[in-house]
Amino acid sequence: MANLQEITDVGSPVRNTRLITRSLQFTLDLVVLAGAFVLAYLLRFDFNVPNSELQRGLLQLPYVVLIQFAMLGVTGVYAFIWRYIGLAEVRAFINALLSSVIPVVIARMWLPPVFQDLKVPFSVIFMDTILGFMGVLGLRVLQRVMHERHEKEQRTTNSTTGQKKAVLLVGAGRAGMLAAKEIRQQGGMGLEIKGFVDDDPNIRRAVLNGFHVLGTTQDLPRLVKELRIDNVVISIAHASRREFKRILNICDQIPVKVRIIPALHEILQGTVKVSRIRDVQIEDLLGREPVRLIEKDIADLLTGKSVMVTGAGGSIGSELVRQVARFGAESVVLVERAEGALFNIERELREVHPDLSVAAVIADIGDERRMRHIFQEYRPHVVIHAAAHKHVPMMEFNPTEAVKNNVLATNLLGTLAGEHEVEVFVLISTDKAVRPTSLMGASKRVAELVVQDLNRRFCTRYLAVRFGNVIGSAGSVIPIFRDQIARGGPVTVTHPDMVRYFMTIPEASQLVLQAAAIGEGAEIFVLDMGEPVRILDIAKETISLSGLKPFEDIDIVFTGMRPGEKLFEELEMTEELLVKTRHPKIFIGKIKSYPQQQLQYALDRLTQLSMNSEEGELRKFLTEILPEARLTLIGPSPHRSPLTSVGLRSTSLWARNTELVQAEQAS
Repeated sequence: MANLQEITDVGSPVRNTRLITRSLQFTLDLVVLAGAFVLAYLLRFDFNVPNSELQRGLLQLPYVVLIQFAMLGVTGVYAFIWRYIGLAEVRAFINALLSSVIPVVIARMWLPPVFQDLKVPFSVIFMDTILGFMGVLGLRVLQRVMHERHEKEQRTTNSTTGQKKAVLLVGAGRAGMLAAKEIRQQGGMGLEIKGFVDDDPNIRRAVLNGFHVLGTTQDLPRLVKELRIDNVVISIAHASRREFKRILNICDQIPVKVRIIPALHEILQGTVKVSRIRDVQIEDLLGREPVRLIEKDIADLLTGKSVMVTGAGGSIGSELVRQVARFGAESVVLVERAEGALFNIERELREVHPDLSVAAVIADIGDERRMRHIFQEYRPHVVIHAAAHKHVPMMEFNPTEAVKNNVLATNLLGTLAGEHEVEVFVLISTDKAVRPTSLMGASKRVAELVVQDLNRRFCTRYLAVRFGNVIGSAGSVIPIFRDQIARGGPVTVTHPDMVRYFMTIPEASQLVLQAAAIGEGAEIFVLDMGEPVRILDIAKETISLSGLKPFEDIDIVFTGMRPGEKLFEELEMTEELLVKTRHPKIFIGKIKSYPQQQLQYALDRLTQLSMNSEEGELRKFLTEILPEARLTLIGPSPHRSPLTSVGLRSTSLWARNTELVQAEQAS
């Protein structure tokens, strides 16, 4: 069993010396317990113990002390690291106290008269128990005080000289307490906490972990001036976007440097340390609302299962893989076409989850032979289909590739999943599938129809999950803005009124798994993305958080909307009825599906057009099979006259096929 003083913090530059040995700890405990018993007898007889009672007490002392000492070991007291003493350790002492009282009381009541001298008086039992366990607990508290004093002396000796920065912590909740505790323990961080500010009226003027709650966020201007604060550190675990912006606005007006601790879920999962205080980033303003998961549902879906993730090297796919591993999957099959991205996520998984079976598979999801072999070899229980072409402007000029990857490959994977009796197949969809104005959005809408159709044909549960833009994903707007700022600008925004929904990568991935766990089949789940955000506001805030002023230090230029873009995205159509699920951020879109024969005709036609690279006809045909779509007809030159006639011909074929299907259904 490791001794307190033999355990050092990983990465700590200070090597702890042994303050109290294990044998000395046992000896001190025995001395304290024996002393408590003697003191209890003295109190019992008002410090005038008769000789007869004194002899009885000496007989009773060894067995009472041994019982108490044994209970300390049984309840795990000697396994604790007392530098981290808390409520859990105190509960263990209470358990030891109660456990030691019971045998002594039983002996007092039921021992035969021949053992009369071993019957401890009730008053002595209770006084001794309280005094003894207060004493041994006090030893641990004293030990911790000595240890912290020793560490403080070591840090003072080894730390470099220099004035510490005065900081205020905004938020005196759990995250704030963790931050204050670790900053105080790690004296080399160069920070001196002056206190907390918190808007909770119940803790005003309170003292938490040795630090005073000095006021509310409205008092920040006064406190910063009076205490000469260098940094305000936001230590709120679950602040809303509005709350973050309000605090930042107050600090901007003072002005004072604002920093932040990591999100609490990152700290608790061991992803980062609470002491990794960093500058506020635009992601903090867009996506720090907590995701509350029904973890039992996700565990039931994934624990002990083989899970295949396509597009596993992408920003969404890789985070899905991390979440799958966290929820206890037995094996993960990583399907990815990009070798470098696949290498990175495989290496990460093997390091973080060494017991997880990982198969890194390079494959094109449109290659039927290859994918069939993968299904046969790995037999996945769950398939999460995240591979897709997603960049809207690029797909406008590569429509056949958008259809091949987003529609036809989805149909192929879904069919293979059904043939191999996969339990659940999840399609990652997008808000751009709602009334699509782009090829990418239209291809994703057809992929949703494919998933609904497959659910009718196989026993596998098929479902799709729609969400909006993901903060920090490859090609998203924020990394582009940062690159433009780093180059000195300008920052380019397509339109001043353009708005988008945003969600963090972990949040989106967790909700995908949650939807997969609660889905029954054929649903298109819609995630609650919160309030939409103006892209112009994001550009301004990204510039401001870089320490610069928008339109002064860095200009913002409006470039005009690109092909396929909308001013705003939607998560559902007006004709869709959203139904609540048992998760507050997940809804089911009651979206009309297509007749099977009609959809099969559409897939055959899309296959033909994409394989022949007939882009004009392909675009026109998509506008016909998706009446809600508003696609722009784009050609290589303004003189491309065959586009209209080809489109009309495909329209005629689609209309004729629709009539045949309707006639067949009527008969």
